[in-house]
Amino acid sequence: MAPRKIIIDTDPGQDDAFAILLALGSPSELEVVGLTAVAGNVPLSRTARNAQMVLELAGRGDIPVYPGCERPMVRPLFTAEYVHGDSGLDGCELLEPSRPLADRHAVDFIIDTVMAAEPGEITLCPLGPLTNIAMAMVKCPAIVPRIREVVLMGGGFFEGGNTTPAAEFNIFVDPHAAHVVFTSGVKLTMVPIDCTYKAVMTPAWLKRLRAVGTHTAIQAAGMAEFYQEYGNQKFGTDEYPLHDPCVIGYLLRPDLFKGRECHVAIEITSPTTMGMTVVDWWNVTKKPTNCLVLRELDNPPFYELLLERLSRLP
Repeated sequence: MAPRKIIIDTDPGQDDAFAILLALGSPSELEVVGLTAVAGNVPLSRTARNAQMVLELAGRGDIPVYPGCERPMVRPLFTAEYVHGDSGLDGCELLEPSRPLADRHAVDFIIDTVMAAEPGEITLCPLGPLTNIAMAMVKCPAIVPRIREVVLMGGGFFEGGNTTPAAEFNIFVDPHAAHVVFTSGVKLTMVPIDCTYKAVMTPAWLKRLRAVGTHTAIQAAGMAEFYQEYGNQKFGTDEYPLHDPCVIGYLLRPDLFKGRECHVAIEITSPTTMGMTVVDWWNVTKKPTNCLVLRELDNPPFYELLLERLSRLP
């Protein structure tokens, strides 16, 4: 079977880097046709460069990176250097990009790629705010029925939010974009913090990753150790989840995840709950479902998969 073609839309971010590396370590299952960068964890100038450097780390500098939207659709940009460091990828030493950024805007690349492919051939994997995806849908609505699936990391309901009491970071940054995507009719799978908080990275696993001894593994371990420091302070534990790799993990091993089809609405008016993903888990509204919401993850085999695939990289 031919590998599944994916576009990773990203705002690296240490956990974004792990998601990208997991995909690149799985070439028989996934073909990364391009990376699109969006403003999110840090501004676009850094996320685009970070995406390039992660590709270089994996020996895949040949994959193009398309810079996208510099700000959310309506609101001013909110970033997360307080989690990821000023660079977005603190904790490691990465080579400068060997190639320039692609000269096409991310939104146009998404549209052109989906329209040139067979219907149902391209899967979109947003790991950050949904600005690029929504803008592509607004600019060219014809892409929506041609997309195989959108599998995104974002949202939360049972765990509340991680940026406000109600909202998860990616949705909070651009709730209007999320509203566009969730009302588009596209096949949609959401990997919220209700699920990703179960993707717990332990100190023992980090030691195993570093012990792989490859350049990629050592730099990835450095990223994770820096990222974990924030979690240690927030949760008072030496364990912290890696959120974004769950998107790629779901594509590779959907059997490790459990969820249900729900109606999900995005709050875009209330100042108190702006960006909340309102999940109708019990179908109390009787509205048509628009999203597969993942809630459970079998953590040990997920991290075994992550370790094995990262070990394949140089």
